[in-house]
Amino acid sequence: MTPEPANPRYRSESSHKAILDAALRLCLEQGFAKTSVDAIAKEAGVGKQTIYRWWPSKAAVLVEAIDRHAAPTTTFRDTGDIQADLRAQMHAVAEFFQSPQSSTYREVIGAAQSDPAAAQAILERLVKPRVEDCRHRLELARQQGQIRPDAALDDIVELLYAPLYYRLLLETRPITTDHVEAILTLVFEGLRPR
Repeated sequence: MTPEPANPRYRSESSHKAILDAALRLCLEQGFAKTSVDAIAKEAGVGKQTIYRWWPSKAAVLVEAIDRHAAPTTTFRDTGDIQADLRAQMHAVAEFFQSPQSSTYREVIGAAQSDPAAAQAILERLVKPRVEDCRHRLELARQQGQIRPDAALDDIVELLYAPLYYRLLLETRPITTDHVEAILTLVFEGLRPR
């Protein structure tokens, strides 16, 4: 009896996951600057060419790794109460920003300042989908009369999340759920329909 051949798709998925896990683990242990594609390949048990076949740079690998780690905690629910839904989602973002993985995100954002491909990956994979989710939820709230009809949705998104990113990137003060509450109170005082 001949042994069944290994499933190449499973091998690829397994390698893909191993690379993402290795990249995140190494970056957490030694920082973005000291993490190399060679080290990621060695840690994941794959060849360097496998990484370059799927990603253009280590920053792109880490953007996907961060996305996979953060995605389950950053979705919007719709309870019919926009402030409660934003609170739940922003608390999840604040918790992620307090986690060890946020240091990797901060370093990748820093690297993106001189790496246009990394900047594009962050925008396309991490920022734009989440902004669209938020805009969609805000549009529903506007249709339900929960926020002013003349409020620009993109500006609301920035008003809500810029303070969290400010604290994440500059480490001025801790990111807390109390901070989220303060942001929501300030924003919604101006967003309530008159």
